[in-house]
Amino acid sequence: MKKYPRIVQVDKRGQIVIPKEIRDELSIDETSGFFVYSISDEGILLKKIQPDSISYSDPLILKLKEKASQLKLEPKNVDKTIDEYKKTKKGNLEII
Repeated sequence: MKKYPRIVQVDKRGQIVIPKEIRDELSIDETSGFFVYSISDEGILLKKIQPDSISYSDPLILKLKEKASQLKLEPKNVDKTIDEYKKTKKGNLEII
């Protein structure tokens, strides 16, 4: 995987485009889901998640809860996000 920065711009709807090379490398398509969190005042973190395999005991979820206070999150909101995501139909993430 190439590790050099890309510059993308936010459009008027608040969306950004993930460059095609990165989407291809990470197998990201229109049905991919992500955890999105702000990291202090510096930026955001996007973490791709697999909807079929996400669970409360997933190592990513456990680590996220462990680091919740550093990320200014409530652990209960992590569980709520999982519950809402599991209710979505593939390709219909905008309802969250």
